[in-house]
Amino acid sequence: MRGNDQSTIVLASASPRRSELMELAGIVFSVVPADICEDVLPGELPADHVVRLSHEKADAVAAKTAGRFFIGADTIVVLDGAILGKPVDADHAVRMLSGLSGRDHEVITGFTVFDKTNGIHISRSVCTEVTFKKLEEFEIAAYIATGCPMDKAGAYAIQGGAVHFVRSINGSYTNVIGLPMTELYEVLQTMQAVV
Repeated sequence: MRGNDQSTIVLASASPRRSELMELAGIVFSVVPADICEDVLPGELPADHVVRLSHEKADAVAAKTAGRFFIGADTIVVLDGAILGKPVDADHAVRMLSGLSGRDHEVITGFTVFDKTNGIHISRSVCTEVTFKKLEEFEIAAYIATGCPMDKAGAYAIQGGAVHFVRSINGSYTNVIGLPMTELYEVLQTMQAVV
């Protein structure tokens, strides 16, 4: 058994991709999306930003939801030290994807597991290096026309229509999707949330 019951582990995320990864790992859980401000604080480093948000998401959902273990997560794309959030419009998505074209960038996910019963938080950040091929303007336009980039950090999803943009990955593949499952599972094991 990978989890006690659905009320024991709560994923504080509306992301269908994170839910799918949890299901693939055989973890039994329920979903309660978190609603917090995700602005970057002045001087906040990318890894600190995602860990802080993951902590706040887990706490926000735990404060209003029954359960024991609460998982919060946040994923960002970082290019030349700058955080690329979700594009505000199609032109913004074009600028993001053009910037990533033919370049290396980092995908960083912060996650927190909060044991509400014992008041214990364990947080981690995982960084994966991703290299894009050189993108043609028509490829960028066609991808944006699908609508897929508009709710994705860095304006792309590796498991979606941008799969052929990625030349190489150095690190966790599931991290690029939005949840580093090996590291998360190890924390859940440490906290005895799964066996």
